[in-house]
Amino acid sequence: MDNISGKFIRVAVIFALVGMALGIKMAISGVHDQTQAHAHINLLGWVTMMLYGLFYRSHENAGQSRLALAHFWLSTLGAIVINVGVYLIYSDVPEGDPVAAVGSIATILGMATFAVIVFKNTGSDKPR
Repeated sequence: MDNISGKFIRVAVIFALVGMALGIKMAISGVHDQTQAHAHINLLGWVTMMLYGLFYRSHENAGQSRLALAHFWLSTLGAIVINVGVYLIYSDVPEGDPVAAVGSIATILGMATFAVIVFKNTGSDKPR
């Protein structure tokens, strides 16, 4: 099985490329209506996923559970769905709101799962 750290880092790089492409699209067109989507893609996708990956890289035992795999899927799917929703919202598509809401719920559940993993796997007596 592929390690969870690698999964998060690869997903982070994909989000970075998508966020940068959207930024370049806005710069070339001179239309900056998707600034919010660009920020969400880069923060929830690139930055957050990379930080998750680096945590798991430095705490390898933390990534050896089904909970870590659940964290990966909740966070990844949540970030995709929330970003699609935010993009739709700023494209004046009213159906974007419930899409973003579902993505937000998955994203916060992913972070709550990560919090459990962090608290179970860190502290002065936990090996790296």
